[in-house]
Amino acid sequence: MSSSRSNFPLRLPDSVRRAAEAAAVEDGVSLNQFINLAVAEKTAALSGARMMAERAARADRRAFDAVMAATGPEAPRDGDEITA
Repeated sequence: MSSSRSNFPLRLPDSVRRAAEAAAVEDGVSLNQFINLAVAEKTAALSGARMMAERAARADRRAFDAVMAATGPEAPRDGDEITA
């Protein structure tokens, strides 16, 4: 991600702007900082969801089941026992 900045005219409904201004005041930041953080959080969430979907598409259920069925020589640690 580049650290350069650009201006972007943002049109918000009055109600959304008022809510964002109130939230920014509550957080002790400027409206600009609040909007920057909100956009960063949303893009990070979308990126994470996309990554998880890509990983899920590559998943091999049989390989997972084989790993889960394998038992090691050690007994489960306290609290790790499977209770049915």
